[in-house]
Amino acid sequence: MLLDNINKVNDIKKITPEDYPALAEEIRQFLIEKISKTGGHLGSNLGAVELTMALHIAFNLPDDKIIWDVGHQSYTHKLLTGRREGFENLRKYGGMSGFPKRKESDCDCFDTGHSSTSISAGLGLVKARDIQGQKHSVISVIGDGSLTGGMAYEALNNAAKLDTNFIIVLNDNNMSISENVGGISKYLNNIRTADTYLDIKEGVYNTLKEMPKGNKVVEGIRKAKSSFKQLVVPGMFFEDMGITYLGPVDGHNISAMLRMFQEAKRVRNTVIVHVITQKGKGFEPAERHPARFHGAEPFDIETGLPTKPRTTANYTDIFSTVMCKLGARDEKVVAITAAMPDGTGLKRFRNMYPDRFFDVGIAEEHAVTFAAGLAAGGLKPVVAIYSSFLQRAYDQIIHDVCIQNLPVVFAIDRAGLVGSDGETHQGIFDLSYLSSIPGMHVMAPKNKWELSDMLKFALSLNAPVALRYPRGEAYAGLQEYRMPIELGKAEAIYLENEICLMAVGSMVKTAVEVRKRLHEEGFSCSVINARFVKPIDENAVEYAAKHHRFLVTMEENVASGGFGEKVREYFDGLTTDCKLINIAIPDEYVEHGNVDLLKKEIGIDEESITNVILAEMK
Repeated sequence: MLLDNINKVNDIKKITPEDYPALAEEIRQFLIEKISKTGGHLGSNLGAVELTMALHIAFNLPDDKIIWDVGHQSYTHKLLTGRREGFENLRKYGGMSGFPKRKESDCDCFDTGHSSTSISAGLGLVKARDIQGQKHSVISVIGDGSLTGGMAYEALNNAAKLDTNFIIVLNDNNMSISENVGGISKYLNNIRTADTYLDIKEGVYNTLKEMPKGNKVVEGIRKAKSSFKQLVVPGMFFEDMGITYLGPVDGHNISAMLRMFQEAKRVRNTVIVHVITQKGKGFEPAERHPARFHGAEPFDIETGLPTKPRTTANYTDIFSTVMCKLGARDEKVVAITAAMPDGTGLKRFRNMYPDRFFDVGIAEEHAVTFAAGLAAGGLKPVVAIYSSFLQRAYDQIIHDVCIQNLPVVFAIDRAGLVGSDGETHQGIFDLSYLSSIPGMHVMAPKNKWELSDMLKFALSLNAPVALRYPRGEAYAGLQEYRMPIELGKAEAIYLENEICLMAVGSMVKTAVEVRKRLHEEGFSCSVINARFVKPIDENAVEYAAKHHRFLVTMEENVASGGFGEKVREYFDGLTTDCKLINIAIPDEYVEHGNVDLLKKEIGIDEESITNVILAEMK
């Protein structure tokens, strides 16, 4: 096995070129085998095997710096830097992250997890290098999907001013998570190999430079680019910005990429190397269904099917079903997503109402302001975005939606702990950052039926609404408790005395379990479903304070700025002997791991909460 010879960084340089194809095949089989057991990002990694090998051969890590945009495609990089054993516990608590982590290896020069950041970070590393008189290469690897993000263009605009080497590798597989959309995707599809042009250009420039005043002539040519050149070479979009364009090159041909990278090293400004790859390459199910194998659950290698297929609906499924029904009832209902029609459950809506569905690409800021425009135009937009990704559009939510009090509904999937993707993907801040905005209404459902009711209510409110719900199986308990949704009104589930649990969203299920444990200890216990984080139900807080010894707030959000803080602010103004306990996620970043295990580790599982309450009652 050639992989047996790869135990640390730069060991790949000992592999002969004749063995590159065999090593690539071994890497693919290794990744398929490991990810079939642990789950993880398979399709993107299979597509980037040869590209990663070429980068590791052409450059010298850790001296040279590679920044992986998002980091979905970094598994081969981890394998080539001596982390083979880490794949046994990939994305598990205490194990190796699925993303680049500086704390894991000095070959990971920048932590990533969200898209469109690598060029900005790379530009910073370039400037740090130059200021300190260092000579290493900096390479930012970005996908064509990530290139649709506005931040990437802000960075490109800045990078165009460089007069020093900075290499950007555009990994073009015509995919983000789902199929790419928009103008940049169409543009990249139209690009054809321009090797002849590039060879001629360099030959002419080199010849001219050897002549008297040749440098001035070359500069004059560069400033006066002809319209003919722009027609012949689509890569002139980048060239016109002041960025050298090389490619496209076959991203599965290592020798071709090595030649291109050597050329890129010689460029004395920012250079884009355009690499064409195939997402899921080498594994037929991933090639046929790249979106399904973006973030794969454990699967059977022979069939590609999940080893533990879902048998019950998750919250995304419920949202999907309700959106389709609402779309049928009201032609003004429209849906927006940022490159994730599958992940957010809007694929069915897209198929049923294509004229009312909008995938804006990886562009959350644009998605929100676009939705504001739709609302101002008389429509009822629902923006479906993961919690941690919506953070990017905080300014737009304030400036373009809430200041104008526009009726935009934010369907916030993956709220709370999401598990294996770790710190960058945990949706644990939305209650804090959304409830801080004047005019915003924030809700969270206790179960699958309440998600349906809340979505209908949100569309009827004619105001900004955020509806957050977790990843995973939709809670099917408490079906008999379905009080109509009223603005700012909580729902009493159980009313007793002594202890009152006031829980938000996913924590209502936990509250029911805590109540059982407290009953076993001989204590009576009320459970109130908060429903609203903004506005909170002040009457419910007063009731709890008046009729109980302890009021316990429970939320799957950081403590700072969350539901508990808002309750405490009002509670402290009451005259009462009741004691308030806030249960929330500590103000810290939560690493990757199984969600149930993470809850136990940070103290928001039913056992930990019960123990806290019992300790306070002594």
